[in-house]
Amino acid sequence: MVDDIKDSTADGVRTLRIAAMGDLHVSEDAQASYRDLFSEISREADVLVLTGDLTNLGKPREAELLAEDLRNCSIPVVGVLGNHDYESGAVEDVTNILRQAEVRLLDGQAIEIEQVGFVGVKGFVGGFGARMLGSFGEPAIKAMVAESVNEAMQLENAMRQVRAKRTLVILHYAPIADTVAGEPLEIFPFLGSSRLAETIDRFKVSAVVHGHAHRGSYEGQTPGGAKVYNVAMHVDKPSGRPYALLEI
Repeated sequence: MVDDIKDSTADGVRTLRIAAMGDLHVSEDAQASYRDLFSEISREADVLVLTGDLTNLGKPREAELLAEDLRNCSIPVVGVLGNHDYESGAVEDVTNILRQAEVRLLDGQAIEIEQVGFVGVKGFVGGFGARMLGSFGEPAIKAMVAESVNEAMQLENAMRQVRAKRTLVILHYAPIADTVAGEPLEIFPFLGSSRLAETIDRFKVSAVVHGHAHRGSYEGQTPGGAKVYNVAMHVDKPSGRPYALLEI
């Protein structure tokens, strides 16, 4: 089943079929292989989008194992990193390994494939709506808020680079509370930030995908009406598979 993104293609531009998933958490023990899944996705979609936490502990060997599995993927791969990919302090090595495997990792950049713009940032924590964390008090709190603001600014700068009429925003952290519903309320502030949604709603966006919230909900929308999909592997999707299928 393909989830329908209602974005006009009346000008005759071909609809792009996108498979999106996150939170693969590839570990050194290599108990799970994604080779067959990547082969399946290559038959079902035109582009694979990965929404972070590609490795379990951010170790180069984990990235190498994922890169080996990605040899079975014959379509373009675009993605962002997640918090787990930073855990071991080897994010540069992880990034280089995956880029050498032809993964187009985005961190405040935009690229275009088949007349669709792909914009990606990791995002950060901070909470949602009126309960979003403010820059007040201890320096540590201000530093946390500054990081959240910086990620939103990177997203805005990347969005301004897009010239395509159709745009997919790729995040790791959630931009809205709806798609983290199902997680414990106590950890909502650590699952994403409304600052991302505020930025998204300044632009025309076809869809937004993110991961991180394993027990979250599949679908929601920003206050401005942009469709948002939690594509973490653990979240049930209409496709019935670990990945979502979107048409843009």
